[in-house]
Amino acid sequence: MHLSPDEWVFWQYGFFKLNATIVFTWALMLILVVGSRLITRHLSTDMQLSRWQNLLEIIVTTIAQQIAEVGLPQPRKYLGFLGTLFLFVATANLCTVIPGYEPPTGSLSTTMALALCVLVAVPLFGIADQGFGNYLKTYLEPTFIMLPFNLISEISRTLALAVRLFGNMMSGAMIIGILLTITPFIFPIVMTALGLLTGMVQAYIFSMLAAVYIAAALRTGHLSSNP
Repeated sequence: MHLSPDEWVFWQYGFFKLNATIVFTWALMLILVVGSRLITRHLSTDMQLSRWQNLLEIIVTTIAQQIAEVGLPQPRKYLGFLGTLFLFVATANLCTVIPGYEPPTGSLSTTMALALCVLVAVPLFGIADQGFGNYLKTYLEPTFIMLPFNLISEISRTLALAVRLFGNMMSGAMIIGILLTITPFIFPIVMTALGLLTGMVQAYIFSMLAAVYIAAALRTGHLSSNP
């Protein structure tokens, strides 16, 4: 049992390492890309739809509704980014039923990378909605003295987002690993099922927090332009 998939090294040459985090992350991305290609290659507008298209429409519609409920206008505009975050984290945890697999979200490097994506996406969406100058002004409100505090807030919530996801994912994997060594087989199966449910919840929370941060950035700009 590894504390983190970073410790599982497949290949190393000097400073360069190919660990489980990298391998499983790229494997997940390949699964998502190939899966999306296979599902979307025969989309239809007829009354008779395939099961995969029905599943796809349910997922897309549900994510779009959740984005709209957060308060983001035109949820389809943010569907690509937020939907990808949710599907990656959810798939990473659903694959834990595969023997020998360790979710890359159990590595702080992966969760930090996801949080950095949110850190970059928030100002990008804000600038696209308000313009470069107007968005930067939000860091100076209500007075320029707030600039360092607003910057610290951006950085601290990114760290909190990364550590929160990492802590929840790693703790779940550790509990299951410990139970496997000290209890009968049936109890860890129950805990694995609970871990899958927890993983889906974490995927939902992570993507919704990203949506909340984006909505806050857009709302701040609109309030400053309409005092």
